[in-house]
Amino acid sequence: MEDGKDAKARKQAIFDCMSPRNRKHILKKGFDKWDPFEEPKDPIDIRKDKSKRTTQQLVREFLQVRSDEPCSNAYSGGVLEICLGIVNSDDRYIGMFEFSRWYHDLLKREGHE
Repeated sequence: MEDGKDAKARKQAIFDCMSPRNRKHILKKGFDKWDPFEEPKDPIDIRKDKSKRTTQQLVREFLQVRSDEPCSNAYSGGVLEICLGIVNSDDRYIGMFEFSRWYHDLLKREGHE
């Protein structure tokens, strides 16, 4: 485990080597809150959902099973957009998904399939 003084010294050394513009950005947020040793987050393209699939895998699977008809770029783009939103737990897309399920069930109950 790293000694607290050593970590502070390394943090200060990293800060001192930065450009004045980057230092200003760090100071604006707070030097104490800044963690130069923080692990990076997973890029969006390798994040996986509960089924252990990437958004790219989910979109590809969906588009393959939906039908043999070609789909438009707008359709494919919408599929990708809602997939990213759901996988990232974005409330906007969760709401759109839940409404779509509810509306589908409503039409089914009323015999409009």
